[in-house]
Amino acid sequence: MNPEIIKIIENNPIAVATVDSNNKPNVIAVAYVKVVDDKIVITDNFMKSTVKNLEGNNSICLAVWNSEWNGYKISGTAEYHTAGKWREFVQELPENKGFAAKGAVVVNIEEIKELG
Repeated sequence: MNPEIIKIIENNPIAVATVDSNNKPNVIAVAYVKVVDDKIVITDNFMKSTVKNLEGNNSICLAVWNSEWNGYKISGTAEYHTAGKWREFVQELPENKGFAAKGAVVVNIEEIKELG
C-alpha cells in the first residue's frame, strides 16, 4: 500500500459496509483508522450490527475519500479481536482516550480500487 493511500485512510472518515445473514447491508462511518503491516485496524467503540454481521460473514468493504474527492474502495475479510495484540493496540491510541475500545476490527485487504 502506497503512502498516498495510507494518508487518505488515516486522515478521513471511512464508510464500513457489512451484510447480515439475510444479505441485508449495513454501513457505518468510523473516524479513526490506522494502517499497520498492510492491514487496516478499526476500533470498535460503538459497533453493534457490524460486529454481529462479521460473526456470520467476515467479508467487508470500505470506502474512503478526501476533500478533493480522491479515494478508494477497499475489499477484504475482517477479524474481530476482543483481546490480545490488536485490542491492546486500539486501546492505546490517543484518539480512543475516554472511549471503551471494546475491540478491534482488523481488515485483511484483498483488493483496492481507486474511486472515480
